[in-house]
Amino acid sequence: MLFFPIQQELDCISERGVILGKIRFDDAEGKHVFYQPGDVVEVTTAEQAAINARLAGLDAGTYGIPMQDDD
Repeated sequence: MLFFPIQQELDCISERGVILGKIRFDDAEGKHVFYQPGDVVEVTTAEQAAINARLAGLDAGTYGIPMQDDD
């Protein structure tokens, strides 16, 4: 599973090269969330486990999402 930063979000890319969805911080919930915009792609159990681990790490401060500077 590859987590690639794009505009304060992380693209979740499977080993097959398919973008499964994105992770972003939800201000209303106060935590990071995984969402699938547009075309919904089926996520395997292993992929969901990797996404859940990344979400937990982001909320715990183990991981971060790099901020993009447009200047």
